[in-house]
Amino acid sequence: MTTFEPTPQEIKEQKIYRQWGMTDEEYRMVEEDILGRMPNYTEAGLFSVMWSEHCSYKSSKKVLKKFPTSGPQVLQGPGEGAGIVDIGDGQAVVFKAESHNHPSAVEPYEGAATGVGGIIRDIFSMGAKPIALLDSLRFGELTNNRTKFLLDQVVAGIGGYGNCIGIPTVGGEIAFDACYEGNPLVNAMCVGLINHEDIQKGQAKGVGNSIMYVGAKTGRDGIHGATFASEEFSEGEEQQRSAVQVGDPFMEKLLMDACLELILNHSDILVGIQDMGAAGLASSSSEMASKAGAGLRLNLDDVPQRESGMTAYEMMLSESQERMLLCVLKGHEQEVKELFSAYDLDAVVIGEVTDDGYYHLFHNGEEVAHIPVDALAEDAPVYDLPYQEPARYQQFQQMADFKPVITDGNATLLSLLKQPTIASKKSIYETYDSQVGTNTVVTPGSDAAVVRIKGTEKALAMTTDCNARYVYLDPEIGGKIAVAEAARNIVASGGRPLAITDCLNYGSPDKPEVYWELWYSADGISEACRVLNTPVISGNVSLYNEIDNTAIYPTPMIGMVGLVDDLADITTQAFKQAGDAIYVIGGTQADFNGSELQKMLTGKIEGKLMPLDLTVEKAVQDFVLTAIKKGYIASAHDVSEGGLGVALAESAFEKELGIDVTVDMETALLFSETQSRFVVSVSPDKQAAFDAIAPDFVKQLGTVTSSGLLSITTGDGQIELSTSEAKKVWEEAIPCLLK
Repeated sequence: MTTFEPTPQEIKEQKIYRQWGMTDEEYRMVEEDILGRMPNYTEAGLFSVMWSEHCSYKSSKKVLKKFPTSGPQVLQGPGEGAGIVDIGDGQAVVFKAESHNHPSAVEPYEGAATGVGGIIRDIFSMGAKPIALLDSLRFGELTNNRTKFLLDQVVAGIGGYGNCIGIPTVGGEIAFDACYEGNPLVNAMCVGLINHEDIQKGQAKGVGNSIMYVGAKTGRDGIHGATFASEEFSEGEEQQRSAVQVGDPFMEKLLMDACLELILNHSDILVGIQDMGAAGLASSSSEMASKAGAGLRLNLDDVPQRESGMTAYEMMLSESQERMLLCVLKGHEQEVKELFSAYDLDAVVIGEVTDDGYYHLFHNGEEVAHIPVDALAEDAPVYDLPYQEPARYQQFQQMADFKPVITDGNATLLSLLKQPTIASKKSIYETYDSQVGTNTVVTPGSDAAVVRIKGTEKALAMTTDCNARYVYLDPEIGGKIAVAEAARNIVASGGRPLAITDCLNYGSPDKPEVYWELWYSADGISEACRVLNTPVISGNVSLYNEIDNTAIYPTPMIGMVGLVDDLADITTQAFKQAGDAIYVIGGTQADFNGSELQKMLTGKIEGKLMPLDLTVEKAVQDFVLTAIKKGYIASAHDVSEGGLGVALAESAFEKELGIDVTVDMETALLFSETQSRFVVSVSPDKQAAFDAIAPDFVKQLGTVTSSGLLSITTGDGQIELSTSEAKKVWEEAIPCLLK
């Protein structure tokens, strides 16, 4: 097939570049400031995709500069395929999260599957062996049929890809709110292990060294995927399906094994390696050259193609999956070809490193692009966008606090356990293989997943977290809470928080109110990271999550990894035996604004958000971790959505034990969502030692019993429920809604 491309003159006159998300001023910069001539079709396409928000962070760079990104544990911060943190003994943990929101709204199975595939490539491109996957998902309310379909397909896509490739999906989180109905969020996180000496960089340096393309052939799928992810979309834009890539997990498994063999056994000939992710060959090649201060010469006739008649524009912008770009020492190309052919994969020389700082692309014997490399990879404009406090914020600040009236404690607790955001996600995560690889110690369902590090007594705890309702009410405090809750989940599992990755999911930054959310939530995230010693080592920004002018809640998903120093420290949320003492750690106030209870009783999220004192948060976490390491704590559970009442019930479910608890507060306060709290249990023989080190924010509530009854006496009433019946309600809520 022959494709007729508009001439440079037509691109300029008809403003064709606008379809690709380029502004008139950006086009002017390319024509007048950079090239000194009108760009041709291929060149205009390259600039449009490399200068998209998804690739250049042009609207969010100033926000990202706020994050603390270094620390004694950080070996690689933001800027490479993934971040790397030292875990001692010459080993390191590599992790990153990515969003695949727009593709998942249009083609939920492939969108979610390729999101998983892309994040796995980011990890092994660093030289690390991927050991675990997590996700963070947001959907509309489960009363909607389209939402049920999206949930079903996204979950199938995540499981289908991860299970086939042999990496366990060990944890994650899902929340449901109406604002995500047309724009679901699909964030995937991958964690890998590496030895310090095997760490790779994505760079193309050394004049004359070869650029090699390895992996699957290039097709027409995913063209302008990065542009698609950088603009709002509206219902019914069926043509955008072509922007969604199609994944092949079996091919990815071969590619991963081949790349890791190359890195581990042939590191002397490998100069650089990078995933062809967003913007495909365009971003991977220009970024590799730019990082090395080099130029590149590529011959696109040599690119392995699975469709005929592909143009230079299509090949450069395709986001076909399961492809990597290598820079290989000149003279060693055959070695690489032989290694990859053993895995039935293409490995082809498509170009070489030059010293002129230019990007030369040839196709059908003609030069089709001649651009300074840095202009693509580094010189995208950086915007200082205006921000403005939304009217709702002052309204929320001035509202009287929500004061729930609870007439029936039993009914309220049961109703909360049925809310989709709180209810058991077992029916969802059971479709994932969480055990493949045999290192998963704590599977989905507890506060954090825990994966042992083979050959050591250590393990990694990992979690994804964000309560977007809190960020919606107050971005700065909500941002702090997202990091603090992730850290509580790590601590409750016996781990010491190390660092975070993030997916910053927001609406359109061109709206001052949305940019305000992004700006202030970054302040909150930064402050919490500093106090909790968890620098930001990687992440991504996903903006324009709007449909028909309605934005999602600001949702800065936090992915955190912690180190468990000794397998004996691993702790789960389930009460272990009758007779153990139950404690609450941290104080409770009347914090109902933005709570699950408020949403359940009023259908609204509103009011002034509870403050978060990070010094208190740190003190509470430090105490819990110390007590776990001393062996005093039998179980630990972070108190989050639904408050103390829900945390106590969830802790009793696994073994269907009972509790006999008395609290000196009114029943409603059982469902308050005050931060910085844990529920822990302590066996009788450890109790004296635990009490001896307990600060004044630790309070015994009662004991675990064998009665099978959840018995909670409050200042104004009594809750008494059968544990097994409450568990049944909690477990059946989502399957029932999905029917």
